[in-house]
Amino acid sequence: MKTELNISGMTCGHCVASVTEELTAIGGVQDVKVDLQPEGVSTAVITSSEPIAPEILSEAVAEAGYTVVG
Repeated sequence: MKTELNISGMTCGHCVASVTEELTAIGGVQDVKVDLQPEGVSTAVITSSEPIAPEILSEAVAEAGYTVVG
């Protein structure tokens, strides 16, 4: 199952690493791919074995210091 998140505030590779680390720590997450857009809204595609509540994904992104938008 794939879930796409739009994330604001990410500007560099360290941002990508932080978000990826938090999201992959969620049970059921198999893969995270982030398309960094330093001047705008980045996109993360999360591949999981089961549906994951949007609130859980948003909390993980917030833990990394960023905000899910849209």
